[in-house]
Amino acid sequence: MPTISVKRDSLFTALGKTYTDEEFEQLCFEFGLELDEVTTEKQMLIKEQGDNAAAGVSEDILYRIDIPANRYDLLCLEGLVNGILVFQGRKAPPEYKIKKYEDCFSLHLTPATDQIRPYAVAAILRGIKFTKESYDSFIDLQDKLHQNICRKRTLVAIGTHDLDAIQGPFVYDALPPSEIKFKALNQQKEMTAPELMELYSGHAQLKQYLGIIRDSPVYPVIKDKNGVVLSMPPIINGDHSKITLDTKNVFIECTATDLTKATVVLDTIVCMFSEYCGNKYEVQQCKVFAPDGTYQLYPKLDYREEVINIDKANRSIGINKEGGELAGLLSRMCLITSVEGSELRVRVPPTRHDVIHACDLYEDIAIAYGYNRIEKRRALVGADASQQPINKLTEQLRQECAQAGYTEGLTFTLCSREDVATKLGLKIEDVPAVHISNPKTLEFQVVRTVLLPGLLKTLAANKKMPLPLKLFEISDVVLQDKKSETGARNERRVCAVYCGKAAGFQFVHGLLDRLMALLSQPWDSEAGYCLRQAEDPAYFPGRCAEVVLRGEAIGKIGVLHPTVLNAFELTNPCSALEINIEPFV
Repeated sequence: MPTISVKRDSLFTALGKTYTDEEFEQLCFEFGLELDEVTTEKQMLIKEQGDNAAAGVSEDILYRIDIPANRYDLLCLEGLVNGILVFQGRKAPPEYKIKKYEDCFSLHLTPATDQIRPYAVAAILRGIKFTKESYDSFIDLQDKLHQNICRKRTLVAIGTHDLDAIQGPFVYDALPPSEIKFKALNQQKEMTAPELMELYSGHAQLKQYLGIIRDSPVYPVIKDKNGVVLSMPPIINGDHSKITLDTKNVFIECTATDLTKATVVLDTIVCMFSEYCGNKYEVQQCKVFAPDGTYQLYPKLDYREEVINIDKANRSIGINKEGGELAGLLSRMCLITSVEGSELRVRVPPTRHDVIHACDLYEDIAIAYGYNRIEKRRALVGADASQQPINKLTEQLRQECAQAGYTEGLTFTLCSREDVATKLGLKIEDVPAVHISNPKTLEFQVVRTVLLPGLLKTLAANKKMPLPLKLFEISDVVLQDKKSETGARNERRVCAVYCGKAAGFQFVHGLLDRLMALLSQPWDSEAGYCLRQAEDPAYFPGRCAEVVLRGEAIGKIGVLHPTVLNAFELTNPCSALEINIEPFV
């Protein structure tokens, strides 16, 4: 869920009303949002980088507001204010218009773009008047869209340019990197594309996008009719066409691998900032020519209609209201609605691309009505709710392990291949682990098959604590299982580790005996539990045993091997116990 930061005073000025923090938090809740934090830019910087980084930083109060991931129209101050004012009935929903020009600007795609980013859309905002705050909001909205719907520029990359500094028609091409040379945004000299890739490899923000095109034989580039480079998407814009506070006309282009997403992004940007245009809420279209010579006009700014049944809407939400009242509720969510007999005809604006089904309209009715006002009622289907037996047993064993002097740990379900294999003396091929197909970090490559590595890493992170250290965890591991429908199954286990000046095998053995006594299991090789000598590379030779329950091995207990301790950077001897508790359910 994305979070936006807006200056409190600017927000209240735009809303035309001042609220206390509690009042605004309640307003956000009623509108389906959440006020996450009240802070300042200085406090945020101190939290992230320390006291020294906050010198001279603004201390204006900021509201950090959580926005639903599909409400792209609320990702900036302009959209948020518009939505709240319409919700409060203090403003009618804006009517977005397309300005028709006989000789409109055009963007021409070459066949080479099919190799890398095959789609592009464009639009123009004319007579725009930027202030410092609206300019910052314009840039911030692009960043929020890049991180959200654009999936960090992999699906869509946005470029904005000063139209008065360039000349159409524009060309979207894909060229070998060595043939691209221009002066990038805020740079002092022209560079080739390979030089720019090398330059930005150390850039805090831009380096994460380089991999999108780095290995491609051609890089995308947009030029005007004079050959001036506007941008090299999705990396950087050109310095020649950069936007400033004095910019009056803005050319917006979006290159993409997903045309639908590009259309949504373009509609969102032009709708949010067309309110600053000379003709309010008016946008100029551009002709976008495909490589085959056909063209489409963008942005579309399509208004579409959805029809829903009044009775079904009432039943789905759990209320009983007349059609006129439901129409009024939808209108408060920027969805102009009329009543036609037993149905509601809803006009969905180009800002509400999140409305794709009748259920989305039911949700907006419920938000406008107020979830807290929906009357509670008994479920039509009778059922007795109870805790899952395995979860109940887990809670009971947690209490007992804690009372035995062990501290509970809660470790990551994902870990590295080395954690469950190499560090425990095993080959990864012999471990029935479920692998992540595209791990983002070496720390999260597989789903854990044992709990022990997580506790050993916890010990390593707390070596400064006084000895002995006694930790336990009761949680799930995941094992490959060809008999399972999904190819894998969960298994609930308890794991305990003792770390001290001596191995302390007797302590984990004592915990095992205590748990078995609580589970009413006698020390009996046939009717209860017992230990059976075993060999495991993770444990010291001759000091490892299987825990056997009625003839079936359910886990291991023993003294950990020094190579395992060294692999996890531990210097004190340790003993461990890990058993499956599902047979006791």
